[in-house]
Formats: sequence, C-alpha cells, structure tokens
Amino acid sequence: MRYALPTSVLAFGLLLCSPSLAADVDWGKVDAALGKSASVQGDVHRYGIPRSDLRVTVDAVTIKPALALGGWLGFEPIAGGALVMGDLVLTEPEIEPVMTKLLASGIEVTALHNHLLRANPATYYMHVHGHGDAVALATAIRGALGVSKTPFGPPAAPTSQAAQIDLDTAALDSAIGAKGKVNGGVYQFSVPRKDAISDSGMPVPPAMGTATVINFQPTGGGKAAITGDFVITADEVNPLIRVLRENGIEVTAIHSHMLNEQPRLFFVHFWANDDALKLAKGVQAALEKIGVARS
Repeated sequence: MRYALPTSVLAFGLLLCSPSLAADVDWGKVDAALGKSASVQGDVHRYGIPRSDLRVTVDAVTIKPALALGGWLGFEPIAGGALVMGDLVLTEPEIEPVMTKLLASGIEVTALHNHLLRANPATYYMHVHGHGDAVALATAIRGALGVSKTPFGPPAAPTSQAAQIDLDTAALDSAIGAKGKVNGGVYQFSVPRKDAISDSGMPVPPAMGTATVINFQPTGGGKAAITGDFVITADEVNPLIRVLRENGIEVTAIHSHMLNEQPRLFFVHFWANDDALKLAKGVQAALEKIGVARS
C-alpha cells in the first residue's frame, strides 16, 4: 500500500503558509547566511547540513552522512518572518559551546539525544526551534555551528553514479509501499502521518521533520544497514517496537523532538544490517501499526 501526503495536512498548512507570506522572505539572503542552497518542498525551504567531516562506524559499518549524519534546517514562512526547526549533528565536545551560542541568540533547544548505539565516535542530535526574521535566524544558527567543526563548504560535485545504488530499489518500494529516492549513496523513504500536526498552534508539515524516515545503505551481497525514525503517538509506541524487534530490527532510541506539538509525538530510532528486502518487509509490518497517510 502506498503512502502520500494527506489532504488534511495540505489544507491546514494553507492557513499558515501562502504565496504572499513566502514572497515576504528574501530566500537569497537566507541562502547566503547559511552558505547553502535549499531544497523547496511546498512552502518549506530545507537546508541539508551533513557531517561529512566525520567518520562514524557502527558494528563495522562506516556510516554515510545521508544514512544518519544528515543535519538539517527547515524554514517555513509565517506572518512576520519564518518558523525554523531542525536537527544539528554534533560530537560530544561540541554540545556545550553550540548550545550556549544558540540560547544566547534566542534560538530554543527542544531536544538533545542519541540516534545510534555503539557509534564510534558517538554523535548527538540537537533539535532547534525559532521564529522571527528568517535571515536573522539563519545567521544565528550558522554562528552557533561556527564553534563546531560542521563543514559549510560546497557539496561534492555530482557524478554519473549519483542516482545508482547497489540495491533492488523496485523491490524495496514494493515491500514498503512507497517510492524511495537515492541520496548520497543511501536509499531514502519519507512517509507522512495521516493526521495534521501543529506546534504552538502552527502547522508542522512533513518537510519540517514530522514524517517517518527510513534509510537503506548497501553493505554488500544484497544487505543493507537501515536506520531512521518512526514518528508516532503514545499509544503506538509499544505495538511498533514489538514488531520491529520481532523482525530483527533493533530499537536504539525513543524520545521527543518538539515541546508543544499536537498530537504528542514520539520518535523511535532503529538499526539493523541484514538482507535489505527482509528488512523492508519488517519496516512495512511496523508501518501497519501506526497512523500513516495511505493512497
């Protein structure tokens, strides 16, 4: 069964974001402040901040940035500026100085936690939230990350192999019931929830971090390392983690990302390295336990 963005979420989002609001933001100046170009998903301008400088291994698998080291920021136009939310990937020594700079600039920190177990070196994930002038927000976050080793250089030039991956992607799409995409040597799925999500009364669309993310990194011989996070409500937590464990998928973290969201959400992170199609079927069994948008 395939998954798609529900009409209710789109309609709800129109109450907040409109072409006129989006036109009020000088996105060129936001790009310049971050030193990056955004991918535009609806009204959301999303910036990738991968930790390509880190060499992280889990169970002898070298983690590609797109698998589990892909920090990001999403900017959504609102009256008077923009709402920013995001997830910054940090090493342990970077946590305190980055948090200090964020808080001093008025950016809220809404969560700090692990995603992976047995990672070497350990990585941590700091979630941020702010609203106001989009350029000022971007400048503040870039300044905070300036006290870390987060790279802001130009991305590597695309190659002819960029869209190829050593996995049967058609079989994975069929097993999961959604269409994935290749990004940085990883096959990625994004599955939105069926219910509208808001934070402090403002709609939070999937591009702002409320979609379930499932990533596959080939490890040879038809196998893949998988990780990501399921976005679920409280009553879905234990049914989901039971199914994951029954399918040989390790649960590595359960936590929140936001402070004032409705409905209350939990994010379940996971890990496995096994036959890719077997794992995809396990992921699909888990998706059947939660409220995702179906087409």
